[in-house]
Amino acid sequence: METQIFAGRTAVVTGGASGIGAALARKLHGQGAAVVIGDLDAGKGEELAAALGNGRALFHATDVSDPGAVAALIDRAVSAYGGLDMLFNNAGIGSFSRIEALSVEDWRRVVAINLDAVFYGLKAAIPAMKARGGGSIVNTASASGMAADFGFAAYNAAKAGVINLTRTAAIDNARYGIRVNAVCPGPVDTPILSGISSIPDLRAKWEDVVPMGRFAKPEEIASVIAFLASDAASYVTGAIIPIDGGLTAHTGQPNLYRSIG
Repeated sequence: METQIFAGRTAVVTGGASGIGAALARKLHGQGAAVVIGDLDAGKGEELAAALGNGRALFHATDVSDPGAVAALIDRAVSAYGGLDMLFNNAGIGSFSRIEALSVEDWRRVVAINLDAVFYGLKAAIPAMKARGGGSIVNTASASGMAADFGFAAYNAAKAGVINLTRTAAIDNARYGIRVNAVCPGPVDTPILSGISSIPDLRAKWEDVVPMGRFAKPEEIASVIAFLASDAASYVTGAIIPIDGGLTAHTGQPNLYRSIG
């Protein structure tokens, strides 16, 4: 049994029905938190909440691109468990297109889910956390918010926005005991990357540019997020943490070891 470091605390996880969000929900619940899972996938969300059980997990259907829906998610957590201590703005979608071919609708959808939703979460959660006397917010940005990728204009722009929004929220709310940080995962074995299997050799090429030579497991990202939410990180705010196997530490230049032996 894990140490109950979050006993008596309440967490909201958006995009919590699968991938990093589901791994995080399991982690927090295992460490004593009450967890409210926000997602559009009611089937997976309800299944996960039931599996966690113990009266400390529930699912709330949430379209994070709708500010009213995000506010309702936060209200559900407060009404169900008496307050809000942790928020994890994790929901996200991908996009691949050259800029001239990218539709305005796709641009707006990617920005709405990856960036606007983070703002909506902050806006709804901060008053609840002030009433609680503090709290912790962790936003899922991306290694793709720290540098550019070919064909990912909307995603790159949105995730870069998450990074600086995180910093602003952190300095604005530090005096209230509310810490705001962001994690920047590299490639992770989650549904958002499931389509790469249809492209021959793409995964191998992707793993080749990651110094650790592999994709992350969702649980590896969840462990860092849980640390940032814990009292062990009580003096950490405004931090942008890469969790990318060394990807953004690399200049992108060729591996000379392979040429010179």
